[in-house]
Amino acid sequence: MKDMALWNEGDWIAAIAALFLFAFLAIGGAMAASKSDEVVGHPRGLFVLFYAEMWERFSYYGMRALLVLYLTKHWLYGDGKANLIYGAYGALVYITPVLGGVIADRYLGQRKAVIFGGILLALGHGLMAVEGTGGQSDPTINVFWAALAFIIVGSGFLKANISVIVGQLYKMTDVRRDAAYTIFYMGVNVGAALGTILVGYLGETIGWSYGFGLAGIGMVVGLIIFVIGRPALKGRGEAPEPLAKNREWTFYGIGLAAVAVCWGLIQFQDVIQTLLIISGIAMLAYTLYEAFKLPKEPRERMFAMLFLIALNPIFWGLFEQGGGSLNLYTDRYVDKGGVPTSIFQSINPIYIVLFAPIFAALWQWLGRKGLEPSAPAKFGLALTQVGLGFLVFVWGANSVGAAAMTPVLFLFLIYLLHTTGELCLSPVGLSAMARLAPLHLASFIMGAWFYMTAVGSFVAGKIGEATGGEGGEMSKELTLAIYSKIGWITIGISVVVLALSPFVKRWMHIESLERDAHEAEARLHGGSEVLNAEGALPGRA
Repeated sequence: MKDMALWNEGDWIAAIAALFLFAFLAIGGAMAASKSDEVVGHPRGLFVLFYAEMWERFSYYGMRALLVLYLTKHWLYGDGKANLIYGAYGALVYITPVLGGVIADRYLGQRKAVIFGGILLALGHGLMAVEGTGGQSDPTINVFWAALAFIIVGSGFLKANISVIVGQLYKMTDVRRDAAYTIFYMGVNVGAALGTILVGYLGETIGWSYGFGLAGIGMVVGLIIFVIGRPALKGRGEAPEPLAKNREWTFYGIGLAAVAVCWGLIQFQDVIQTLLIISGIAMLAYTLYEAFKLPKEPRERMFAMLFLIALNPIFWGLFEQGGGSLNLYTDRYVDKGGVPTSIFQSINPIYIVLFAPIFAALWQWLGRKGLEPSAPAKFGLALTQVGLGFLVFVWGANSVGAAAMTPVLFLFLIYLLHTTGELCLSPVGLSAMARLAPLHLASFIMGAWFYMTAVGSFVAGKIGEATGGEGGEMSKELTLAIYSKIGWITIGISVVVLALSPFVKRWMHIESLERDAHEAEARLHGGSEVLNAEGALPGRA
């Protein structure tokens, strides 16, 4: 172990993160030992889900922080190709929850789907620790593709279903629901921050297999917590009806088949692009077909949702540069001191933990005064901030001269503006989809929202690919030029969105929405629902 007198900034950050992790483990142990059905006024099952999801996000975001660096430094991919693989991986991660959600809702139940997803994730993260000798000619690279495929499908089974169980712990009218989702949401981002720091630190300073190995251990711990904590869930998340064992194993077989499909898809990114285009056109056509069958007000709400959904890939295509091209830029052109590159990926979840309660309170305060921006206006503000983030970063990099390293302050500023933009778009978008969608299309519309998030991830890969230029290797000048261009284009789009927002707001017909919602609630009879704006998880979480 390194002498503490020789520790640099990265060593201290990792040590502090480890202390926070041990503190969370101690608190979790005390809660597990409690005999009470409630802890701090909430069902004990909420904290079982909190810790299980915290560890899942610990492993997922820890691996994500290393992925592009691993692709370029170990497997020796060019910068452009590495960004494209990163984008394709993100796209598949956001598509597979459709498969996992349908199987859980109709057959397995959420609890078994989460366990199956957790097992796949643990296998995937474990396979990530198999390094081989490196380079694309190494046959071990097939193990790497398999690892990504297991993580993609595992996320699909776990990601959506664990948050559904949170809602099932409370009655529809329980006033604690929003607070419960806020607690759960904090677990997501605490896990993301700690995982990014500790997995990234080990991966970059000791060895890739140590970082990925820790991610795998984290996933196994989360899975154990979830399995042991089953009694605290009080029967929530079970299958809608008893399922024969042979039929149950059929669905597990479908999941494994999906792993095989993803193993192939992740290696051929152009195929993913074609599938996204074809399915996107089909989805738009079906949405318009359903919209024109509706009366005037619900039809116009569908148009409003299409407007918002169309902005989703623009935002995420820019935001996800954080794990791709911006990660590589940070590694090579930012004055980081003694901090490993991947640790900077923790800035976003830390900002979310700090600012999400402030934004929730701000919207409520503005709402009481009649000044709260509409959902379309918030989307415009989100695009303004993500575009401005790139422009501030470019200005900061150019202010010190082309030959100098970019001051780390501007990395904090771009993440700050991107995070505040995220808080204007992601929870607001989830809330808008849940409020505006006709009852018979609610799941389809939410699927369309996450589908366009997947498109955004792929767009991020294409933008990142462009930073590699014709030769595939990133240059500071080209990257800053691209960042400047997309920053100004996004500012222009945001101006148009803000100008159109009053018209889109009228399409939403808010004045009659409450009446329609009461009628829908009466027909829903306690079915699952999407989180509201204050309690919703970010669309990428």
